[in-house]
Amino acid sequence: MKNNFKFLSALIKLRLSHIMTFRLGFFGPFFIDTSYFLVQIFAFEAIYGHVDSIRGWGHGEILIFIGTFSLINALNMTIYFFGVISIPEKIQTGELDLYLTKPVNPLLRITFEKVNPGSIPLLLFSACIIIYGAKECGTSFSGANVIGYLLMILLMAILYYDMELLIRCFAFFVFSVNNLVKIESTAIELCLKIPGIAFYGIYKVVFYCILPYGIIATLPTQMLIGVLSLKGILFGMTIVCVFTFLALSFWKYGVHKYESASC
Repeated sequence: MKNNFKFLSALIKLRLSHIMTFRLGFFGPFFIDTSYFLVQIFAFEAIYGHVDSIRGWGHGEILIFIGTFSLINALNMTIYFFGVISIPEKIQTGELDLYLTKPVNPLLRITFEKVNPGSIPLLLFSACIIIYGAKECGTSFSGANVIGYLLMILLMAILYYDMELLIRCFAFFVFSVNNLVKIESTAIELCLKIPGIAFYGIYKVVFYCILPYGIIATLPTQMLIGVLSLKGILFGMTIVCVFTFLALSFWKYGVHKYESASC
């Protein structure tokens, strides 16, 4: 564990040093991500600005939901997104060989080798939206709620990672994962616009258990506003554990079956 921490620290420093070599490449994403965030806010305000309630959620709860999804996505973009999405290309070109032959966990290196500080402003803007939404709906920030919310954010960020890894690991067995990525993008876009509490029947099964993007922002929001039951907490923890096991197992199985494309 200590050696892994030292390795990650050196890897991130090297990445930041490389980015800072090209100043536009460092500061450009700040402006792009900030503009994208503002467009999202305006779009959601146009959609939900005149909606009184969605299954008991008012405008304040919807703002917390939007801010929470944006916060988790910002963590994803900052920490591991650009590393994970490179997996199919590494498999197809044989570049993965270089990672498998190094004395470092290959998945650990791939995951954290392309951190993106350009998305850091989204973390701050998302937090502002969450605080504003909490004040609008009269949510009191108790210690238990805030700690529970932050822990749930951590769990959902792990779940987000699990889903991205699972989909990219199909590249070990098929020529292209583009169609799977399209399904992923469609599901994320839908669950970003519609809170999980609005799903019912087969839709709830799909977006809570099969493609669990529906719980990514919903459960943390419910935790912060104090309506998430113990059953909901256990459900969220179970889903994260199951998908983490599936993702890591699928990765290990794919590596075991991997045949270098460079041979």
